[in-house]
Amino acid sequence: MKKTFILGCVLAMGMAACGGENQKTQADQPANIKSMKQPEGKVVVYQVFTRLFGNKNTTNKPWGTIDENGVGKYDDFTDKALDEIHKMGVNYIWYTGVPHHDVITDYTKYGISNDDPDVVKGRAGSPYAVKDYYNVDPDMAVDPAKRMEEFEALIKRTHDHGMKVIIDIVPNHVARNYESLHEGAEGFGVGDDTSVEYKKDNNFYYIPGKAFQVPQDKNYKPLGGDKHPLADDKFDENPAKWTGNGSREAQPNINDWYETVKINYGVRPDGTHDFPSLPEGYAEKPVADHYAFWQGKEVPSSWVKFKDIALFWTNKGVDGFRYDMAEMVPVEFWSYMNSAIKHVNEDAFLMAEVYNPQQYRNYIHLGKMDYLYDKVELYDTLKHIMQGHGSTDHIAAIQTGLSDIEHHMLHFLENHDEQRIAAPEFAGDMMKGKPAMVVSSLISTSPTMIYFGQEVGEPGAEDAGFGTHSRTSIFDYIGVPHHQRWMDGGKFDGAKLTAKEKSLRDFYVRLLNFTAKSPALMGEYADIHAYNRENSKDYTDKLYSFVRWNKDEQLVVVSNFDGAKSAKVEMSLPPEIVKAWNLKDGDKVTMMDQLYQKVSADLVIENGIGKFSVSLAPLQSYIFKL
Repeated sequence: MKKTFILGCVLAMGMAACGGENQKTQADQPANIKSMKQPEGKVVVYQVFTRLFGNKNTTNKPWGTIDENGVGKYDDFTDKALDEIHKMGVNYIWYTGVPHHDVITDYTKYGISNDDPDVVKGRAGSPYAVKDYYNVDPDMAVDPAKRMEEFEALIKRTHDHGMKVIIDIVPNHVARNYESLHEGAEGFGVGDDTSVEYKKDNNFYYIPGKAFQVPQDKNYKPLGGDKHPLADDKFDENPAKWTGNGSREAQPNINDWYETVKINYGVRPDGTHDFPSLPEGYAEKPVADHYAFWQGKEVPSSWVKFKDIALFWTNKGVDGFRYDMAEMVPVEFWSYMNSAIKHVNEDAFLMAEVYNPQQYRNYIHLGKMDYLYDKVELYDTLKHIMQGHGSTDHIAAIQTGLSDIEHHMLHFLENHDEQRIAAPEFAGDMMKGKPAMVVSSLISTSPTMIYFGQEVGEPGAEDAGFGTHSRTSIFDYIGVPHHQRWMDGGKFDGAKLTAKEKSLRDFYVRLLNFTAKSPALMGEYADIHAYNRENSKDYTDKLYSFVRWNKDEQLVVVSNFDGAKSAKVEMSLPPEIVKAWNLKDGDKVTMMDQLYQKVSADLVIENGIGKFSVSLAPLQSYIFKL
């Protein structure tokens, strides 16, 4: 069903521009898998780095082992923990790092081969160097022999608490030593012709005649230099394979994704391809037509293997996937993959990491992605403003440019790849994220995502080993101090948080619950920032304002990004908004702030323009409801 925005636009100098639309695709068949429907309102995704979430150990020794620094378990997501997450307004949990990736811990007694530190990043391993897609990380299991059962129980607990489950799939690359112990699942590379660089049904690209060599760097030693029987600067791979980021060298650079190998999707080394192209007009066709198109088509072996992996997890009750570096894989594959998933579960939640704005529409319309990261436009712009450099004047143009796909652009201020807001390398103050969070979560109909610990101001300051300051390490065994204070030894009551941390978490709980319940946020949007920049002498580019509405609710959102100065402003609603809201001269309407329910403002209509006064403290926002 297509929904048209009446005024999904920028109101600049009183002139409306740029309409938009919000489109949702539907699958052709009823789901074979029972699943909860996607929420009717705004979606809130809570990303957790699963290995770190429940870790109570506070040792935090650089390069510490699993015994020294501890590790979280699937069982740490207790009923109480999940209940508290759900109370934040969350309806999806993205359990990051679940598929079985390379680790250093010895699990040979469970039939798992050891991994070589020379091709493992960090002590705990990269979650994006997946070793076996048909099982889960044994580190997080109380009993590694029953690790799959423990994760299946977590899926059920999450569903029982009214939330849905997302996990990672990384189609571009796998660990150098990929193997699957799952019965009937053929591993990647099995049967490849390794005598040639490329063949359509080879799963990897090869460098014939050359053996792989471990990258060398005088500043880096596996495991921080600790001795290990396999840490010998050698890894047996002959012939060498292309590295995950596309390096065609037998000895990749230390900064390459040397722990992974690139998957061959039928793209020849010269960039041409060995698979069918989607016919003209398929960008406008529903997912059912994409599914029908691929039936009976001959596609590369890797396509089938990844489709089978996705359906394996769908069958276990996983509700959606986050795709790593999706733009490094042909868009035709995504049409094939996503239409197969939607054929089984029409409500599957499919989000992808894509950083090229020129490709957004291809991956949404041709690749049938539900959501893409809005990283290089909205996130980067808000980050610059939070750091005190950028202007809020740049925000409106982003929404204008994305107006036709705004619903598909997932918003965030933190994730596992990005710096923590509270880190000195980013904003240096957990509170500086508040106005940006209001704008990010309210400005469109798209989902909002937060990263665990963001809501309590986690700065990611630990010296973890392989991981760097300002980002919570995804490569090491580490505790997450601010988050651990909220966790309070497994009570999940926040009792050990500081007053400032409690205040911040209260803000996130209020804001995210409002976003999940407000009908206006799935309705229309219009920028009023440009109008007020033109017509209000006290309105600066440290402020930002916009309106959201539907037939049941009208909202005026005003945020102050200045961390040092208060703002007292006489603001205006442009004539276009006054008319759209059926207001008339002489009307006086009280607007109440929805975050804290303590501040109100009177909106008065004069000469077809709405006038109201507002005073904002540094970093304060109001969500006024008429």
